[in-house]
Amino acid sequence: MRTPRPGALIGAVLLGTGLLAVPGPVGPQDAVAASANSPVPLQEGDGDTIVHLFQWNWDSVAAECADFLGPNGYGGVQVSPPQEHVVVPYSEGGNYPWWQDYQPVSYRIDNTRRGTAEEFEDMVATCADNGVRIYVDAVVNHMTGPQEGGSVGSAGTEWQQYEYPDLFGDGGAAYSRDDFGPCYDTIEDWNDKWQVQNCQLLDLADLDTGSPQVRARITRYLNGLVDMGVGGFRVDASKHVPEDDMGAVIGALNEVPGFGGAPHVYHEVYGDQTVPYTAYTPYGQVTNFDYKRDIAAGFANGDITGLTSISDHGGLSGDESVVFVDNHDTQRYEPTLTHVDGDRYYLATAFMLAQPYGTPVVMSSYDFRGNETEGPPSAPEDGNPAGWITRDSDCSTSDWVCEHRNETVSGMVAFRNAVSGTGLTERAQDGTARVAFDRGEAGFAAFNASGQSWELESETALPDGTYDNAAGPGSATVADGRVTASLPADGALALHTGGECEQDCDGGGEPGEPGDPHTLTATVQTEFGQEVHVVGSTPELGSWNPADGAPLSTGPSTYPEWSGSAVIGADTEWKLVKVSPDGSVEWESGANRIGPAASVTWRG
Repeated sequence: MRTPRPGALIGAVLLGTGLLAVPGPVGPQDAVAASANSPVPLQEGDGDTIVHLFQWNWDSVAAECADFLGPNGYGGVQVSPPQEHVVVPYSEGGNYPWWQDYQPVSYRIDNTRRGTAEEFEDMVATCADNGVRIYVDAVVNHMTGPQEGGSVGSAGTEWQQYEYPDLFGDGGAAYSRDDFGPCYDTIEDWNDKWQVQNCQLLDLADLDTGSPQVRARITRYLNGLVDMGVGGFRVDASKHVPEDDMGAVIGALNEVPGFGGAPHVYHEVYGDQTVPYTAYTPYGQVTNFDYKRDIAAGFANGDITGLTSISDHGGLSGDESVVFVDNHDTQRYEPTLTHVDGDRYYLATAFMLAQPYGTPVVMSSYDFRGNETEGPPSAPEDGNPAGWITRDSDCSTSDWVCEHRNETVSGMVAFRNAVSGTGLTERAQDGTARVAFDRGEAGFAAFNASGQSWELESETALPDGTYDNAAGPGSATVADGRVTASLPADGALALHTGGECEQDCDGGGEPGEPGDPHTLTATVQTEFGQEVHVVGSTPELGSWNPADGAPLSTGPSTYPEWSGSAVIGADTEWKLVKVSPDGSVEWESGANRIGPAASVTWRG
């Protein structure tokens, strides 16, 4: 959840939050011992990359683990909160807001808008079978905000704020007003640590996590998930739980069946002088918003050469950090760089995967069309108390963005796994927007965050040979300890051991060769009947006549990716154009592209 800044305007309860991993009946005396049982951060590589499939339903996550994530080397999936949630229609037409899932009514997973308990268990098992951990976004700091007269939750539980009569569906454990507090007021002074950790965030009923009874009930919920095979937790709004309470909770988690060891836990903390990131590092990793701001701003501004040498962000080491370019909150409230920015966003995500700092989380979202509160694509289901039910994720439609499937990103997971455990040695710079580096002797990566192609020649410790480009189509050759390639504008090159080229290795598909025909892949959302053309300043690209531009093609299994052959010289100016059946055209926004490109995304 997004934590409001001091002085920020906080309206009615719009945002929910999620929290952490807490277990069995524990008391304050257990807080010190908890650090000895704290989860150990996953090591870089070997499947440490996590993808956040935000608001995907359980069946869709299971299918993605089997069809894409496991085969491509992803190590984990962060899923939306699975517990019973409030049902708050935000507008007519079934647009239940995304944040309702962060307001728990009970700890039952019987029925949410993403599916049933049986479907959740099947998802966990399917993903585990494919080597992919499930990370639950766990909400334990609070329950619901106020709702006049109470209401009915997604699994049918009747509730009122501070009165939640059936937490597990067994008629036993419950919360009443005495289980909340000790402060029942909304946080007003964000410089007062006691208020931040004990008062109500956005009017949400704040649980008294200092109470052994409360911790016991949270623990029962979280350990029930671990016993199903859930491999970790994203602990949302951790800074609002006192550190000792958090330590006691984390220290009581069960071991994960199958994967073994304690769950991998990472805490959402907007670190500041009042509550620093490091307050929670004894109990797991921490989401590093300073890294996000540095990486997103650097790539947005074409100023990236300083990003290879930073060993900590916000006082956190790489082992202590979970890193990201954007998440579901920053997309909406700090949109420095998101998928709508196209190539530069995917380039930043590829860079995150190429460098050794932190455990990376790749965002995969739906199109909320500029409405910050809009929930996921949904459809009505008669008689279901959860209201409208989340539709199956379909990456071939415009509703689901599926950033993790972008060609610049997907191959970089294998690159990261291949270079696991190696250091970073910078090899080349050109201005502020271009940088290349080795990862030991296992990998070489170069990034061009500029609007023109980069003719790169660099030393490398990567063994001689011809390698496929993990960051896009084509290949490149290392000869006598040097690599020579032409990187397209806003493009990347990533070569690694185990990724040796086995076919089409004659250089015709390399990310270079200005002026030669090469394959261009473009991610473009279109209406039925529209075509995508590459139109530019040369006769080969139609001399700016859309009808005569180089056509791209797509199909049911590849949409929204369009691909085709185009001749683009080093100084050729060009754009993508949508051509409708009636001859009308739509040009992509922004300045003209210049020079060759291997993979691009429609701008505007």
